[in-house]
Amino acid sequence: MQRALHPWATACILSGRPNVGALMSLCEENFGRLSRLAPAMPVRRGCYISRGNDGVELYLDIEDQARFTTSIRLTYRFPVQGFSLADPDARLRVYHDARQVEVIDLRQTVLPLRTDYRSPALAEKWQINLFIAKWLAYCLQQGHLFDQAQASSRPAVQGTRIVT
Repeated sequence: MQRALHPWATACILSGRPNVGALMSLCEENFGRLSRLAPAMPVRRGCYISRGNDGVELYLDIEDQARFTTSIRLTYRFPVQGFSLADPDARLRVYHDARQVEVIDLRQTVLPLRTDYRSPALAEKWQINLFIAKWLAYCLQQGHLFDQAQASSRPAVQGTRIVT
């Protein structure tokens, strides 16, 4: 069951004016969603594939791990004219000790987002983290789960050619 947004987050959505506390709350909620999607993430290595009820493969690539953080890439791959289209394509840093997920990079074609964090940074970060929250919730609703048995022998997602 999906947890409801924190009241701060809801107020920020309705007002259109995010604040740092609401952003941190949203990052914490994203940590919870990602933890349900990949429960053993702190001990994983490599690339994992999950096929949900929608039949689309979701890829999780563990790019880097440190004592308290994990950097991942989460994406769908769609075949387009002989290439793989990664969309959405998110690079996330997971802070296991703080129970937060930070969006490092997001490439997608649904929302008109800038690719960098220029002023107003807070509003941009809010919009990107809200996109990630909705996407993670959708993945969970579709039954995606990265199980240890699903480790892929396929090349990591990094080798995917992104077609725009």
